[in-house]
Amino acid sequence: MRTTLRMRRAALVFTAIGALALTGCGGDGGDKDKAGGGSGKSTDSPSTVDLPKLDGEKISVAAVWTGPEQANFTKVLDEFEKRTGAAVTFVPAQDPIVNFLGTKIAGGQPPDVAMLPQVGAIQQAVAKKWAKPAGAEAKAQLGKNYAKVWQDLGAVDGTQYGVYFKAANKSLVWYNAQAFENAGASEPKTWKDFLATAETVSASGVTPVSVGGADGWTLTDWFENVYLSQAGPEKYDQLAKHEIKWTDPSVKDALTTLAELFGKPNLISGGADGALQTEFPVSVTQTFTGGDQPKGAMVFEGDFVSINIAQTEAKIGTDAKVFPFPAVGAESPVVTGGDAAVALKDSKGAQALLTWLASADAARIWAEAGGFISPNKSLDAAAYPNDVQRKIAEALIDAGDDVRFDMSDQAPQSFGGTPGKGEWKTLQDFLKNPKDIAGTQARLESDAAKAYKS
Repeated sequence: MRTTLRMRRAALVFTAIGALALTGCGGDGGDKDKAGGGSGKSTDSPSTVDLPKLDGEKISVAAVWTGPEQANFTKVLDEFEKRTGAAVTFVPAQDPIVNFLGTKIAGGQPPDVAMLPQVGAIQQAVAKKWAKPAGAEAKAQLGKNYAKVWQDLGAVDGTQYGVYFKAANKSLVWYNAQAFENAGASEPKTWKDFLATAETVSASGVTPVSVGGADGWTLTDWFENVYLSQAGPEKYDQLAKHEIKWTDPSVKDALTTLAELFGKPNLISGGADGALQTEFPVSVTQTFTGGDQPKGAMVFEGDFVSINIAQTEAKIGTDAKVFPFPAVGAESPVVTGGDAAVALKDSKGAQALLTWLASADAARIWAEAGGFISPNKSLDAAAYPNDVQRKIAEALIDAGDDVRFDMSDQAPQSFGGTPGKGEWKTLQDFLKNPKDIAGTQARLESDAAKAYKS
C-alpha cells in the first residue's frame, strides 16, 4: 500500500507552479550547501508560540513514519520536550493506522496523539469517538498560520480536530536531464505539449515515460491530476464525495485524455504489461540509472520522489530535474496529501503538542532537515535546505484555498485504498485496455456505490 511504502501523502490544486529554476542541490536535504541550495537555518529565531510547563508529564505520539521521517519528527518532539519539560515517546504504528489505533484503544493504551495520513482516517476517529477536539491555543495557531482549506481538512461537522503538519505535492514530473538534452526536448507546460515531448524523446531512442503501475495508487494520482485540471475543483469535490457518479461525462473526458498516453505502449517503459509489473520505487530509479539511456526519461509523482532518486547516482538539479504536471485545462494541477495530528486523550499535554505542531517553530525544524513540506504559511521558505523543496513549498502556500486533497484518500478505503480492489484495480485494468472507457466508468461507479453506502 502507498502508506506502507510511505510514498503516498497527498491531493490539491495549485496555481501553475511555473518553471522550477533548479540549480545544483542535494536530494532530500542530504547536501545542504551546494550551489544554489543554502541551508537557510534559523535556529536562533525568536519563539512564535507559547507553551505550558509540563514537567514530568508523559506524552505518546503514534505515527507510521520510519527511518529518516521518524528521525526528523523526533527532532521536532525533542524541541517540544526542551520547551515544556514533558517526556515524549514515539510509538511506531502499522498501516492502516486506524486498525492499529483500534487495537491500542481496545487494550486501554491509546496514544495521546496520532498522526493520521488521510481525511477519512480523521473522520473515522471522530465517528468512533476516539478523537478529541483541538483546544483554543491550537486553533489560534491554525488561524494564524494556515489557509482555511487546511483547517477545514482537519475539521468534522464544523469542529476542529486535526492539525496538518506535513504535506506533499503530488503533481510533479521528474525527468532525466541528459535524455531530454540529447532529444532536444524542453519542459512542457500543457498536456498537448507533454505528449509532443514524449514523442520527441521516443524518436531519440529512449522510452519517454516510466509508470509504476504495479502500485494502483500511482494510477489514481494520474487520474486525479488530469481530472482536477480538466474538470475543475468543483467537479473534483463532487466526485470525491460521490455526489456525482463515475459515469459522469467529466470522468469520460478525463479517461479519454489519459488514454492519449496509456493507449500508446511505445511511450511507456515496458508497455502496459511492463508498467503493471513495475513498482513505484523502480519506476523512479529506472528513470535515473543508465546514464542518458534510461528505461524511461520521465516519471510522474510527488516531491517524495527525491527519496528514491537519492538511491541512484543522479543529482537533483543537474541530472534529475522537475516540472509541474502539465495543464490539461486552464491551470496546472497539484495533488497533495498530508499527515494531521489528532488528540486521542483530552489532556493538557496532548493539547500542547497540537499547539506546537501548528506553529512555525515546529515546522522549521523538519524543514531544515529536508524531506518535508509544510502547509504552514508562517514558515519562512528560507528554512528549506535547497531550491527544489523551497520552490515546491512556495507553490503549495501560494495556492491558498485552491488546495484539493488526494481524492482516493478521501474515499472509503475499500474503494480508494485497497490493493487489487476498487479504484486501484479498475485503473490497472484501464492501463491494460485504455479503449474500454465506458466499461471502466461502469466498474468504478459500481465499486464506489457499494463503498460509499457501507
